[in-house]
Amino acid sequence: MASAAFEQIRAKAFELSESERAELAHDLVASLDGDAEAGVEQAWEAEILRRLGNVERGTAQVLSRGEFKRRISRAQ
Repeated sequence: MASAAFEQIRAKAFELSESERAELAHDLVASLDGDAEAGVEQAWEAEILRRLGNVERGTAQVLSRGEFKRRISRAQ
């Protein structure tokens, strides 16, 4: 059984806009993950920038949505 405080917070949360609820949900889930390993965030940022650069230079292999779906279906 949920505590009264929990029920009160949940009721207030449902009064928030959809985007506010999404942000709250993200923050709550992130709080369960614990601290990230040192350098992980920077490594992901570097990888994202590398991939974006490849797309912008035209050196990345991109797939259409249809091709992506076909490949996923074949892999299952």
